[in-house]
Amino acid sequence: MTALKTKGGQAGLPRGTKAHGSEPSPSPGPQNPLGTKPVGKLLVQFAVPSIIAMLVSALYNIVDQFFIGHYVGMLGNAATNVAFPLTMSCTAISLMCGIGGAANFNLNMGRGDQKKAADYAGNAITMTFAIGVALCIVTKLFLEPMMVLFGATDQTLDYSLVYTGITSLGFPFLIFTTGGSNLVRADGSPLFSMLCTLAGAVVNTVLDALFMIVLHMGIEGAAWATVIGQVVSAVLVALYLMHFKTVRLERRALKPKAACWGNIARLGMSPCINQLAMMAVQIVLNNVLTFYGAQSQYGSDIPLACAGIISKVGMMFFSIVIGISQGMQPIVSFNYGARQYQRVLEAVWKSIACATVISIIAFLCFQIFPRQIIGVFGQESEEYFRFAERYFKIYMFFTFANQFQPIVANMYTSIGKAAAGAFMSLTRQILFLMPLLILLPKFFGLDGAMYAAPIADCVAFVLASGMLLRETHLLQREIRGQK
Repeated sequence: MTALKTKGGQAGLPRGTKAHGSEPSPSPGPQNPLGTKPVGKLLVQFAVPSIIAMLVSALYNIVDQFFIGHYVGMLGNAATNVAFPLTMSCTAISLMCGIGGAANFNLNMGRGDQKKAADYAGNAITMTFAIGVALCIVTKLFLEPMMVLFGATDQTLDYSLVYTGITSLGFPFLIFTTGGSNLVRADGSPLFSMLCTLAGAVVNTVLDALFMIVLHMGIEGAAWATVIGQVVSAVLVALYLMHFKTVRLERRALKPKAACWGNIARLGMSPCINQLAMMAVQIVLNNVLTFYGAQSQYGSDIPLACAGIISKVGMMFFSIVIGISQGMQPIVSFNYGARQYQRVLEAVWKSIACATVISIIAFLCFQIFPRQIIGVFGQESEEYFRFAERYFKIYMFFTFANQFQPIVANMYTSIGKAAAGAFMSLTRQILFLMPLLILLPKFFGLDGAMYAAPIADCVAFVLASGMLLRETHLLQREIRGQK
């Protein structure tokens, strides 16, 4: 039997938890800092590094976009937009494994079951790398059909094939880094989790400049810089996971267990579905912009290039919201497992408040400075900027309320309500935005694609608010029952 240790000593287990064999009872939830430290301080401790890590992760795409825009041009930017759905699929897989593993890990730590917690952490690690390798192989086998499906035009196809053909080699490392970072954070080391991602981004930025400005490698240089940065981050995560703090991860914990994989996928399904939904929407949007753009004064390539830049800028904002949500996760999971429901509500509502402030600031920037933001990624024609400004202001109009849906979805995941979390993840992208993207352009052309997003955002906000209020009422009833 593996000897597993935590700080705080032995005490009685929370209701419903059974001791394993003759092992000493592990420390219950309240003795862990996640169960005792002020929630506000915990949110700062966990959310700030998570936000920085998510922003840095998004910078991989932004930095590539910047250098490609200046040293390759508009067609290079359009090509990275075509490749973007695969990056989103990597994020989806890594969040499924990472958040699903972290949620199961923290829930079991809150219940006092350290052996099961270690199994979930180990299986999440195995899961991330195995699926990453599989995605790399599939991409290599079906690269050109994928690029065509994702909206590549005759002018952008060659760029897309070169860029994605190289970056696909980094998929196992990207998925392992993002998924493993959630486990590092769940283990109580949010700062190291951030540093792992930051190190890779710094390497990527330096190599982008070297490969593209000094060595004139073009879009190939941007792709190789991305892959090398991802490898550096993955090595740092692997080094940490070899010395996990709260439990000892031995080789047996890495052995795949069907039950663990199933529960990891179940609790990680909500953020995974959200990313896959975003990927599906991006594919549909690319094809809509290409088709209806060809019928407009702008042509196919201007809308495709502009939408790619705006999507990645939007991801910068969204990364902050996701970072807050990920910082909230271990606090909510642990305290829900320890039956400290008042702390669960406090963490959720404080996360909503912080994300709301960020969302309002982002909304103001998108509405006031669209041309300046677009101009960072290269100078093009006046027609290009005219379309970009209008697209930016309309498509991103409801940014000030976009924080509710991802945080509410992650709240459900964190407390083990996988079905509700998965449903919330489907609402904005699949149930609302996808049908609107298909229907509205039939009547309004390119304008229909622009207006689809704010309409979907508004409906998703109303639904998420209602579900949040309902869950708050249920938890408050549990709190009254404990008195």
